[in-house]
Amino acid sequence: MNRPLRRLSIVILIMFLTLMAAATYIQFFAAPSLNADPRNARTLYREYGVNRGPIIVAGKEIVKSRPANDAYRYRRLYLEGPAYCAITGYFSVAHNSMTGLERTENSVLGGSDPRLARQKIQDILTGEDEKGAAVSLTVNPKAQAAAVSALGNRKGAVVALEPGTGKILALVSTPGFDPNAVAAHEIKNAVDSWKNLSADPAKPLLNRALGGNLYPPGSVFKVITAAAMLESGLSPDSQVDSPTVWTPPGTNISVKNDGGICGNGSGKTSLRTAFVQSCNTTFALAGKALGAEKMISRAEKFGFRKKLAVPLPVRPSRFPKPADDIALAMDSFGQRDIQVSPIQMAMVAAGVANHGKVMKPYLVDKVLSSDLEVLDETEPKTFSTPVSPSTADALSSMMQDVVNKGGGKAARVPGINVAGKTGTAETGKNRLPHAWFIGFEAGENSRVAVAVLVENSGYGGEKAAPIAQKVIRAVTEK
Repeated sequence: MNRPLRRLSIVILIMFLTLMAAATYIQFFAAPSLNADPRNARTLYREYGVNRGPIIVAGKEIVKSRPANDAYRYRRLYLEGPAYCAITGYFSVAHNSMTGLERTENSVLGGSDPRLARQKIQDILTGEDEKGAAVSLTVNPKAQAAAVSALGNRKGAVVALEPGTGKILALVSTPGFDPNAVAAHEIKNAVDSWKNLSADPAKPLLNRALGGNLYPPGSVFKVITAAAMLESGLSPDSQVDSPTVWTPPGTNISVKNDGGICGNGSGKTSLRTAFVQSCNTTFALAGKALGAEKMISRAEKFGFRKKLAVPLPVRPSRFPKPADDIALAMDSFGQRDIQVSPIQMAMVAAGVANHGKVMKPYLVDKVLSSDLEVLDETEPKTFSTPVSPSTADALSSMMQDVVNKGGGKAARVPGINVAGKTGTAETGKNRLPHAWFIGFEAGENSRVAVAVLVENSGYGGEKAAPIAQKVIRAVTEK
């Protein structure tokens, strides 16, 4: 071979080896980073172009995929969007993002979960498009609808639980939003919708039910203080301190009762009376006497400071170590430094309803294949046992008196024993307080416990209790 041909052969060989090396590098070594690159349109089309599985409530699809005439091939459709937005979240191709159950259950809905291996093989063999699995929820559609309707467009939240299992029967945060607008494939429309929602001062994207904001609980926290008092050896008939006004020594701060005198005004009354009348002075003095360690420990047993996913992430409720006895006294009737989520207070109510046992809340009941075969089913699990059965029964008895004789009368349901506690949480000067109500169907096998928050609306007995009544009635009526 002459010299020019030899040189040409060497150049061609080098080029061939370089091409092989480049192809090997791109296909094997660089593939993970290239697939993860958000600019990679093919990855986006593959991820977001799957025929995602539906989200189901009581056998009815509330979210499904439908064919789309674009590169993504399928569009998500939220059939009852605003009513379920706090649960479903959105799946957006325009923003390359997802929230809510669309995010936490993405591997199932998108078809990549290992439990779907057999279904994927079947789809390949039959030449069908890849499909995701269905997620069936624990939600009671009547309870959800009742909560949405009763809250209206006010800022607030409702969480309803099945005490014996932890099933979430309703989870609502208002004002809500329409996920269809954010999930649109038309980029400009989707971006404009998200910008408008983000700029809205009412914060519709905030999940108030799960701790997007934490709130002072006001008097609903007295259920926890009363639990600590009962666990320390008191009974509902025990005499407790109940001054009309209490001024901590060395301060000019006065703790007063919203209703003025407590009991007969003598400075002593039964724990039951102090609870029904929601006497601030009684619970301030009791918390101070019990001490920070016992108070914080009791709150933690109900779920404070604990991580929780339902599977949506829940922000832990706060009970920081009080700076002094005055702070502890204020904390003990739900003001000062205590900050809670509605789901946390629903867990408190459910724990009392379930005779002292709090079950772990959960939203996903079953995972179903595309042909509706059950692939997985959630088993109820105990979250904690914060009080004894006798303490829970005593709390239930006092909470029934709140509804039958006290400020919770608006929560009464004909033919049903309802237990509850109102709360009115101060939020500062020139601002209406947050209205709270927590309660449950009282009985051996309670079917529902509920927590209601209405921001800056007034008294809990007037603004929150009627909402709880509608939710309890929706679950218990035949």
